[in-house]
Amino acid sequence: MTRTPIHAASAVVLALGVVALGCPRAAPLGAGGETVVDLTHAFDAATIYWPTETGFELERGFEGRTGAGYYYAAHRFRAAEHGGTHLDAPIHFAEGRSTVDAIALERLVAPGVLVDVEDACARDPDHAVGVAELAAWEAEHGRIPEGAIVLLRTGFGRHWPDRARYLGTAERGAGAVAKLHFPGLGAEAARWLAEERRVAAVGIDTASIDPGQSVRFEAHVALFEREVPAFENLARLDALPPTGFAVVALPMKIRGGSGAPLRIVAILPPP
Repeated sequence: MTRTPIHAASAVVLALGVVALGCPRAAPLGAGGETVVDLTHAFDAATIYWPTETGFELERGFEGRTGAGYYYAAHRFRAAEHGGTHLDAPIHFAEGRSTVDAIALERLVAPGVLVDVEDACARDPDHAVGVAELAAWEAEHGRIPEGAIVLLRTGFGRHWPDRARYLGTAERGAGAVAKLHFPGLGAEAARWLAEERRVAAVGIDTASIDPGQSVRFEAHVALFEREVPAFENLARLDALPPTGFAVVALPMKIRGGSGAPLRIVAILPPP
């Protein structure tokens, strides 16, 4: 069943128990039997970043009892925009397109579909998901709805945070980029999702929407020129069904940012 972005937003609002239609107060999430699946890897010293980035750093500040007798903790962190579970804004690979703060919420809160390509990726770590695989998914589960968030499960999420298995190399620095081996979305399939299905966003459980061996990042360009953002390094996609869930993907709202850390969850209806 095709659902528009406004319907998707309404579904999530209801799932979150926000006051609507005269209801006197909100109900807690899960009170109606919904299941919330956290698709986010925690940020810490082991978080995987691109080989040319330094990674996530948590600088410890004060932690303990103050002179006034109450407990207090406050720290600082440093991180690149692109690393860990994060959002790629269209500006990342398309000049003049949206920055993080300008992405419409309809692209971040929407119905989700899960396309499982684990078998193909297990056979070929450089696999590029093609239109034929997306069409095969539709033949079994129905047309991908306009305005949906499409999540690609390659199975590589199970390797997190083992850099060598997740990225194909544990090396760091510019020289390591040519040694990356992990699956991603093919350029033709990216264009097809953006133009033929007009999806809201695309997510994946690898370090990049493009396969690791890509040198021109054609899937990034195809999506971002059409204002379709991407979510990378997703977790727990194995906990999701093919359809019937909503996605809430809220990045840090960095004004002018090309990307940002992302907290993303899926909300499944009662069984």
